[in-house]
Amino acid sequence: MTFEDLGLGDKVLKAIADAGYTTPTPIQEKAIPQVLMGKDVLGIAQTGTGKTASFTLPMIEILGQGRAKARMPRTLIVSPTRELAAQIAENFEIYGKYHKLNMALLIGGVSFDEQFKKLDRGVDVLIATPGRLLDCFERGKILLSGIEIFVVDEADRMLDMGFIPDLEKIFGMLPFTRQTLFFSATMPPEIQKITEKYLFNPARVEVARQATAAESITQEAIKCDRMAKREVLRRLINDNDIKNAIIFCNRKRDVDILGRSLKKHGFSADTLHGDMDQGSRTKTLERFKAGEIRLLVASDVAARGLDIPDVSHIFNFDVPTHPEDYVHRIGRTGRAGKLGHAYTIVCPDDRKYLKGVEELLGKTIKLVELDGLAATKEAGSDEDEQPREERSSRGRRRGGQGRSRRRSEEKTEPRSEAKEETKVEATAENADDNTKNQDDADGESAAPRGRRRGRRGGRGRRRAPDDQTSATKAESSDEAPTKSDKPASVQKADKSDRDNNPKRENRPARKPKAKSDQPRRGRGRNDGEPEKVKPTRDELPAFLLRPVE
Repeated sequence: MTFEDLGLGDKVLKAIADAGYTTPTPIQEKAIPQVLMGKDVLGIAQTGTGKTASFTLPMIEILGQGRAKARMPRTLIVSPTRELAAQIAENFEIYGKYHKLNMALLIGGVSFDEQFKKLDRGVDVLIATPGRLLDCFERGKILLSGIEIFVVDEADRMLDMGFIPDLEKIFGMLPFTRQTLFFSATMPPEIQKITEKYLFNPARVEVARQATAAESITQEAIKCDRMAKREVLRRLINDNDIKNAIIFCNRKRDVDILGRSLKKHGFSADTLHGDMDQGSRTKTLERFKAGEIRLLVASDVAARGLDIPDVSHIFNFDVPTHPEDYVHRIGRTGRAGKLGHAYTIVCPDDRKYLKGVEELLGKTIKLVELDGLAATKEAGSDEDEQPREERSSRGRRRGGQGRSRRRSEEKTEPRSEAKEETKVEATAENADDNTKNQDDADGESAAPRGRRRGRRGGRGRRRAPDDQTSATKAESSDEAPTKSDKPASVQKADKSDRDNNPKRENRPARKPKAKSDQPRRGRGRNDGEPEKVKPTRDELPAFLLRPVE
C-alpha cells in the first residue's frame, strides 16, 4: 500500500515525497483513513512507528478547507513535553508547506508576547502543553469553542507527569461535536477510563502488543557494582562503534554530574533535563541533531516522541523504575527499520526493576559482565568516593557543627600563665583588706540585688525613700555586676580595689533618716490621709436611734 491509496490530496502527497517517504507504516495505514472519515481514533503502537504522521497528515488535508478566526483555533494538539510539542510543529511545517496554514506553539519558557500575537491573527493548528494552554485560557487570550479536532499525544506520559486533572479540564472547555484522537505507546487502566468517558465510539487501532520494543534493537544488560558504573559506561562507549548516543539517568542531578564526568574524560557530551531553560534545551537538541555533540546525557524528558533518526546506541545509566519508561528510552534508536543497540547498567539493587522490565517485554534480557571488572571496581570506587569526601569536608567547615566545636574548645582553653600570676599577686596583696571589708562589701552589694528582685516582684514591692534610692543607685553604678564569670579570688580582689579608692574614703558616711510622724505613703485608697474612726452610739444623732415602728 502507498500513500496514494490512503485518500490524501496532491499537495500532501507532494510534501511526503519531498520528505523521502514512499510507504506508510502499519499505524498510518489503519489510522489515516479513520481520521479522514471523521471518527474518533484510539491509536496504540510502539514508539518509532510513525504515530505523529498518522494524525498530522489527515489533519492537514482536512484543514485545507476553511479559515481560522482570531483567538479561535480550529484544531488543538496537546503533548506532555516542550520537545515533543516542538517536534510536532516541525512535522506540520514539513508536510504542510504547500498549504497556507497558520500554526502557533504554546510552551513554557517562552515569552507570552509572540504567542499572543499569533493567537490574535488566528491559527489553524494550535500545539501546546497543558500548563501553558490553561494559563492562556485563564488570561482570556484564547477561546476553545471552535475546536474541530482534538489530539492527545503520549497520553500515558501525561499520566506519569500528573497532567490528567489538567487534561480533564481541557476536555470540559471543548465543544461536544469535536473529533478526538488518542495516540500513545501504552494504555494504562487510568487512560482507558478517560477514553471511555470522552471518546465516542472510537476506532481502536493497535498494530502491535502494548509496550513492546522493536525487533531491530539489540538489548543487553551489564552487571556491575554501583561504584564502577562510570568506568563501565566509558568502556562501553570506547568498545562500540558509536555515531551518537543518548545516555539516560533517573535523576536530574545525576545528569549534570555524569555530563561533567564525561567532559572531563575527553568525550563530546552535553546535558538535557527539565530544569534547563527552554532556549538551552532547544539549542542542545539542535546541536545533537546536527552532529556537533556525540553523547547526550538526558533525563526522561528526552524519552518520549523525539525523532532523531541517526541515534545508534542507547545507554541506561540507571534502570528506570517504571518498566514503560524503558520501552520509550530504547525506542529512540532503531527507528524506521534501522538497527539499534541498547545497553543497561544493572547494579545489585536494580535487579527488581530489571525483572519488571522483562515481565513487561515478555522476554529475558541478556545479562553479561565485563572482563576485568574487579580492577574496574577499585578504580571506580576511588574516583567516586573522593569527591564525596571533599564535599563532606567542605560541609563540616561551613556548617554549624564546626563553629560550635571551635567555641567549645575556646571555652575550655587553659588561661595563660601571665594572667594566673597577676591574679595570684592581686589576691595576696589584698587578702587583709578583703577580710576586713567583706561585711561592708556584702552589705553594699545587697542593695542592687534587692532592687532587681523588687522589679520582678511586680506591684507588691515597696518603694525606698528618695534619698536612700539615689544613694543606692550611686553605689550600684560603681560596683561590678553581682553575677560574674570570674573566680571568687578575682572578685574579692576587685572589691578590695574599689573599697581602697580614695574617692570612696573621702565620701561622708550616710546618716540614718529620722522617723517621721507623718503616716507612711502607701498604695491604698487613702494615701497620706489620717485613718477614719467610726462614731460611737452616743455621738450618733437622735433620729438614727429612734426604733422603727
